[in-house]
Amino acid sequence: MVTNFIPELQQRGLLQDIIPGTEEQLAKEMTTAYVGFDPTADSLHIGSMLPIILLMHLQRAGHKPIALIGGATGMIGDPTGKSAERNLLDLDTIEHNIAGIRKQLERFLDFSDNLANKAELVNNYDWMKAVSFLDFIRDVGKHITINYMLAKDSVQKRMEYGLSFTEFTYQLLQGYDFYHLYTTRNVQLQFGGADQWGNIVTGCELIRRKANGTAFAFTCPLLKKADGGKFGKTESGNIWLDRDKTSPYQFYQYWLNLSDEDAEKLIYIFTFLPLDTIAELITAHQAAPHLRLLQKKLAEEITVMVHSREDLEFAQKATEILFGKATTENLVSLNEQQLLDIMEGVPRVTFDKETLGQTFDLVQFLSDTGIFSSKGEARKMLQSGGLSINKQKVTDAAMQLDAGHLLNDKYLLIQKGKKQYYLAFARDSEM
Repeated sequence: MVTNFIPELQQRGLLQDIIPGTEEQLAKEMTTAYVGFDPTADSLHIGSMLPIILLMHLQRAGHKPIALIGGATGMIGDPTGKSAERNLLDLDTIEHNIAGIRKQLERFLDFSDNLANKAELVNNYDWMKAVSFLDFIRDVGKHITINYMLAKDSVQKRMEYGLSFTEFTYQLLQGYDFYHLYTTRNVQLQFGGADQWGNIVTGCELIRRKANGTAFAFTCPLLKKADGGKFGKTESGNIWLDRDKTSPYQFYQYWLNLSDEDAEKLIYIFTFLPLDTIAELITAHQAAPHLRLLQKKLAEEITVMVHSREDLEFAQKATEILFGKATTENLVSLNEQQLLDIMEGVPRVTFDKETLGQTFDLVQFLSDTGIFSSKGEARKMLQSGGLSINKQKVTDAAMQLDAGHLLNDKYLLIQKGKKQYYLAFARDSEM
C-alpha cells in the first residue's frame, strides 16, 4: 500500500517546488526516490535532518528511499549557496566519512533485506570512477547547453565571486547521477532543498533528452531562524548528530532554547506528531508561553529520534541540575563524563587539592580562583545567600570544605547568583 504524502508535506511546511505529475506518480505505485548527502564530515548535522525526515516520510508512505553519498561530487564541491570554493576531499577521507554517515542513517531508515521498500545507500563515485572525461563531455555534456547551465541561480550567484570550471560542471554531474539511477535502479524521483532545484531539474532534463524518459522532483524550503540566524548553528559551530561531537545534552538544549516562533514552525517539520496534536500544543503554549511546552515537546521528540530515550532522560536531568531545583544528590549521581557534558561551556578554574581540609579559607578560595574579583565581593555574596556549592546554598564564610565534597573526587560546582556557574577542578599537588 503506497500513499501520496505530498499533502502532508505541504501541511507541515515541507514543500516548496514540485514538478507536475509527482503526486500522481506517488499515488500510483511504489516509487524509488533519492536525496544526496555531502561526505564533508564523518557525521551529519541537524541541517541534514531535513532530508532525513523527508526520506522517513517517503518510506513510511510505502516508497523506496535511496540516500546518495556524493563520493565523486564531494571531490569537486557544490557551488550552491557558497561564495567560495570549498576544500576538496581525498578518497580515504571520503570513505571514512561515508562509513560514519551510513551508521547514522541506519537509525532513521529501515535497510532490512526482507523489506520491499528497503532503504539503500549508494556512492556516486562507484559509477563515476569508470567514466572518462572524453566520454562524459561526449555522452552527457552535449545534451545540456551552456545557456541552460548559466541560467541557474546557483551559477549566477557564484559568477559574482568567480566560479571555477570544476564547480561549473557540478550540475552536470548531479544531473548524471539522476540519469544513472533512473536507468539502473528505476529511480523516478529526486528531492532536496530549494537551493538544489536547478541541479535537480537538470537531471530531469537529461533523462528526458538522453533516455526519452519522465522524471519527477520536489524541494523543501531552506530553514532560517526567525532572528535571521542560520538554522543548526551556534557560536561553537554545527549541532552534530554524533554524540561525540555534540553531546545529547547540548543537542537537547539547542531545541529547548528555540524562540516561540521557531518552535511553532519546527515542531511540524522535525516530528511525526499528528497535525491535530501539534495544533493543540500550539494553543496550550500560547496560553502559557512561560512553560515553553512547544520547545520541550520538540526537544523530547527529536532527542529520542536522534539519540535515545535514556539520553533524553539524562538531558532533562541535566537541565534540572543547572536550571531547576536539583540537589547535591542529583549531582553526586552523575559520572565524570556526564558531569563534563553538562558543564560544556561552563568556565573552569583550578585549585590545589591539598588546600581542602580544616585550614580551608572559602573566601580566599573564591578570590584566588577568580570566581570573585575580591574577598569583599565574595563575602557580600555569601552574606546575601547568593552562593551555592554543589547546589547547596552557603551563607557561612567559615564553611569547611574537604575532599568529601568533591564530585567524582575532582570537582566542585560553584554557583554565583541565579545562573552563573563555575566548575572548579582540584588538581593534585606536584610531587
